[in-house]
Amino acid sequence: MADPKNRHALPQLLGEMVRVSSDALALPFDMARAHYVCSVRAGLVERSMLASARFEHLLVALERLALGGMARR
Repeated sequence: MADPKNRHALPQLLGEMVRVSSDALALPFDMARAHYVCSVRAGLVERSMLASARFEHLLVALERLALGGMARR
């Protein structure tokens, strides 16, 4: 018989595993964001709030397309 103290341990463990794997799968998208920032600072990409917002919207769409339900919200 299962220990009543540990009845919440498995759902918590599974939730943490999903979070960690989701973070790992999102790493390429985080790297793309970091590269964009470095490109702007280096002057390779124009410093524009509109361009930045367009890039972010595109990246969010790609992340949702690639990761589906595992994508961050």
